[in-house]
Amino acid sequence: MDKSQTFFIEPFVDTGLGNSAYLIGSHESKQAVLIDPLRDVDRYRHAAEQLGVRLAYVLDTHLHNDFVSGARELAAQTGAVIGASAESRVEFDHKPLVESDEVELGDLRIKVLATPGHTPEHIAFLLERDGAPNALFSGGALMVGGAARTDLLGHEHTLPLTRDLYHSLHDKLLKLPDAVGVYPTHGAGTFCAAPVSSERTSTIGQERRRNRLAQAASETEFIEQALSGLPSHPVYYPHVRAMNRRGPRLLGGLPLLKPLSPEEVQAHVARGAAVLDVRHQRAFAAGHLPNAYGIQSDMPLVTWAGWLIPFGTPLILVAKDAAEREAAVRQLIRIGYDDLRGYLEGGVEAWAKAGLAVETVTVISSDDLRARLKAGEPLRVVDVRQQNEWDAGHLPGATHIENGRLPWDDLPLPTDRPIVVHCAHGARSMAAISVLKRRGYTAHHLLQVEGGFTAWEKAGGEVSRE
Repeated sequence: MDKSQTFFIEPFVDTGLGNSAYLIGSHESKQAVLIDPLRDVDRYRHAAEQLGVRLAYVLDTHLHNDFVSGARELAAQTGAVIGASAESRVEFDHKPLVESDEVELGDLRIKVLATPGHTPEHIAFLLERDGAPNALFSGGALMVGGAARTDLLGHEHTLPLTRDLYHSLHDKLLKLPDAVGVYPTHGAGTFCAAPVSSERTSTIGQERRRNRLAQAASETEFIEQALSGLPSHPVYYPHVRAMNRRGPRLLGGLPLLKPLSPEEVQAHVARGAAVLDVRHQRAFAAGHLPNAYGIQSDMPLVTWAGWLIPFGTPLILVAKDAAEREAAVRQLIRIGYDDLRGYLEGGVEAWAKAGLAVETVTVISSDDLRARLKAGEPLRVVDVRQQNEWDAGHLPGATHIENGRLPWDDLPLPTDRPIVVHCAHGARSMAAISVLKRRGYTAHHLLQVEGGFTAWEKAGGEVSRE
């Protein structure tokens, strides 16, 4: 931060969600606003204290699909006023915002711009200093190299929202001066957009020159480009949008989990809870509780728990230590997985010591796989990577099922012969195996390829490209 400036913009990037929140403050007025915060709000409060400012407002650009807003949590803890689009019709205390409304921070003004497209209620915030525009906090209306997708609310809304996005960009945002900084919420890592630049910030001038959606010569061409190359997205999104409209439950801080004995874990599981093991894939393979989900914390859990575990499932954690457990809790509350019953005290070792069954996963090398295929063993190879990864190259004869579809789809997989599962490196395929075991596929029929497709290709294995 440049101390000679009269104001500051402090970004908070979460690479797992591909999200950026922004703390904007005035050194003169000692006031600040926070835009699009996540739900674990302690780091924002700490930053404001370090910078010597009072959080006056917390603003949301839209009803987020991918994460639970921290606005209500911050308002309860600091007294900040929540600002949200009037079109969002949120069901808790807030200041409804419409086009041209302003938020004042002493020498700074933040003007509201209506920018529907990514969602119907979407707004952006334009920071003005001395009457001139300085920075645009664009949410998903404008990203570095693109814009957030318009298909998340269902097929019937996709085309109208894409047309709205065209006009938000071409009739409003791209007409701002070239030097205006662009600070999007969504960025690399989000499933709220097609793959875009790894850069987090930009300027209007750069986006006018480089953004593929800015280059569209007509609304028709824009619609074609905006709706092409969209990846699948986690199934928890509609639940989180609804939660953000109702108002997330106030946590009052990071939840502290209760230690549970093996017997208590059994009792919770009997009543419908699931065990979530967030340890590294190798630790999970070496020994885990029956029917446990194996999603390592840095997979990231914040994405894959929401893809693989039904929303609202009560959860019991297994982690290697307190730090890993805390990291998991942070990620889970960010996506609304709040029903955390506790953690297995003593881990898998305590479970085994209590005389309870521990399961393992057989891991084979890419060389082993090649030899077994060459020998004619009746293996079914399953690739659980994303569609774009499969398109770039895959094992000949493999079956492709994206990891996120495994809990939900009818699976074209045999129950009487081995299934060999791989991803790019290993974390996703171990999570996939844990889901397949929950769906009734037996442990001795499930094998993981160590190092995944990357190891296969590096070892000179044959690759098909179609």
